[in-house]
Amino acid sequence: MTAPGSEKRRSVTKIALAGNPNVGKTVLFNALTGANQKVANYPGVTVERKSGRLRDTGRNGIPPVEVVDLPGCYSLNPRSIDERIAHDVLVGNQAGETPPDAVICVVDATNLERNLYLVTQVLDLGIPSVLALNMMDAADAAGLQIDVDALAEALGIPVIPMAARAGEGIREVRQAVLEQATVSPPVGWPVREDVETEVAALAESLRSEWAQIDPRRVRFEVFASLTSDVLLDGWAERAPNFRAEVLAARERMEAENVPFQMAETMGRYGWVSPLVERIVRRDRSGTADSLSDRVDSVLIHRIYGPLIFAGVLLLIFQAVFTWAVPAMDLIEWSVNGAGEAIRSLMPDGLFEDILVEGALTGVGNVIVFLPQILILFFFLGLMEDTGYMARTAFIMDRAMRRFGLSGASVVPLLSAYACAIPGIMAARTLPDERDRIITIMVVPLQGCSARLPVYVLFIGAFIPAGTLMGVVGYQSLAMTSLYFLGTGMAFVAAWVLGKFVFKGEGSSFVMELPPYRMPQWKLVIRRMIDRSRVFVVRAGKIIFGLSILLWLLAAYPKTPLTPDLEARQTAAAAAVEQASETGDASALEEAMAEASLAENQVASFRTRNSFIGRFGRALEPVMQPLGFDWKISAGIVASFAAREVIVSALATIYSAGADADEESLALRDAIKADRYPDGTPVFTPLVAVSLMIFFVFALQCMSTLAIARRELNSWFWPTVMWVYMFGLAYLFSLVVYQGGLALGWG
Repeated sequence: MTAPGSEKRRSVTKIALAGNPNVGKTVLFNALTGANQKVANYPGVTVERKSGRLRDTGRNGIPPVEVVDLPGCYSLNPRSIDERIAHDVLVGNQAGETPPDAVICVVDATNLERNLYLVTQVLDLGIPSVLALNMMDAADAAGLQIDVDALAEALGIPVIPMAARAGEGIREVRQAVLEQATVSPPVGWPVREDVETEVAALAESLRSEWAQIDPRRVRFEVFASLTSDVLLDGWAERAPNFRAEVLAARERMEAENVPFQMAETMGRYGWVSPLVERIVRRDRSGTADSLSDRVDSVLIHRIYGPLIFAGVLLLIFQAVFTWAVPAMDLIEWSVNGAGEAIRSLMPDGLFEDILVEGALTGVGNVIVFLPQILILFFFLGLMEDTGYMARTAFIMDRAMRRFGLSGASVVPLLSAYACAIPGIMAARTLPDERDRIITIMVVPLQGCSARLPVYVLFIGAFIPAGTLMGVVGYQSLAMTSLYFLGTGMAFVAAWVLGKFVFKGEGSSFVMELPPYRMPQWKLVIRRMIDRSRVFVVRAGKIIFGLSILLWLLAAYPKTPLTPDLEARQTAAAAAVEQASETGDASALEEAMAEASLAENQVASFRTRNSFIGRFGRALEPVMQPLGFDWKISAGIVASFAAREVIVSALATIYSAGADADEESLALRDAIKADRYPDGTPVFTPLVAVSLMIFFVFALQCMSTLAIARRELNSWFWPTVMWVYMFGLAYLFSLVVYQGGLALGWG
């Protein structure tokens, strides 16, 4: 279906998929490329570049054809980084990216008028194109009859009806883009005369100053420069006179109250709307729309909608928080078992320690998060595929706007209650870059599960077990207060970042509510696998390296034992050996207990003299105003591997056994019994509260920093994140501890 006189493209080596969000681009991309896909980032930005090789190309003498799935966008006049990337790739401005030889414009057949706006922009670039008229099955169900031939004639490019989810029309689209992709004749969309006069003069200026520009693209670039400061600034070096003339033209039209900012939108819709009226007929017997409307009357209801969404979030939260535990326990058990097996096969020494304590533990620190990530993206995939994700953003948008976020931020924020890592990764669903960065920057303030062992240890040791007014337990009240404190600060931080750092309004939140559909299980599973691969391959390398580094800092240098410790260790080992030889069970039990105590004291001595112990002693003057001595400071340094590590670190330092957990009575008794040289206790209820508040805010998690680095494509914002969260932790702990002392609560 090619318009007469249109220009044909002879060879295609690169194809771009362009279209609005939720039009089925990803389904078509997967169908065209199969397993020949790769995911990377566009250079210098955080937007993912999904590309793949077209099926059945690149072998048997057939040249390879690359397919690039552009970010979904509503316009090529960029207001978000996704729209900027789509624009730059199509016009050839994206660094490291060659412009496509052909474009497949994917549109939703049930929403032609909105989708064709972007199509007319693509056609104005003069790139050979094909229109994939997707979701024809949904259009039929809605009672829509589309005159495909009339649409092809009006656009001047092939139009292929398809239903990507059902696999219909895929082969025809593939054949059309390789053999029939054409350059459309100029779309004659109207514009008011006073604007057209300025546009014509500016077009002549651009042509004369930048001769290399494709003549078909000139008019598009003029309108883009009139309405977008970002695109106008792109001409500062290539065509400075043109840029100056655009600024002058803006001033003239503003002085005369000419609505030039809306001229392109009004002109394109002025051409698209009559076309859609002419080629689309509605059979009122269709039921799909009415069914979606009936479901929406409940799911996005002002009262029922948020309640239902809260239930969905509770399910996701419960799944990520508890369903992943058996798999995570299995991973930890497997890693520990592998470590024991390696130790039984290898001689004791440095290489064994590096392999087991460093490398194997580093691997465990990476893969232990996989169950949570898989479960989270399973639910996110279901929400996206069914069309419910768009509804959740709509439901929460008004409330989230008050804190400088959009409604789409609510899922990442609540996912972070289980773990900040899947919460940060879930932020990639946010369409606006500003909202995405702010969300990532505050997600770690949510009360993740890694903080729980710290809270359990110190609440159990220092908060009384009684109840307030016979109803609410003091311990549960303390735990709840800590979680509320972190959540409240997350919203305050989001407001501050939006107000003073990322100034300006957030995204305009233009979002279509797609029809409800059954999920495509293959697509959901592929998304889960892709996200897991990204985490393991990219963030995993950072986590693995930091795990080994932290182990080295905790294990070295190997300071010689004091004579007393060495003698006690030797005597304990000899007692165990003697009791074993005599067969006296009671003596053997007593000797093994003594040997265990001796080993714990040796471990405590070595931790004190390790690099981390020395860091703790060096930090003690800085942390003392918070009530922390060198042992607590060393535990904080060690817990950078993961927050819960402070429990095992303190257990080692206090000779309670490195395997002691937050429920260990021996550890609780040891920290309560610790005294300074003057006899005052090291740990008091005030110190415990100060330390717990420190952990509410401090970013003590290298894995979170690693995944933030991966998602933001830079160490700058993760560094800012760590600094501001440490500042909050220090300030709040300082106020609590010093204020408590002033009130006589020390």
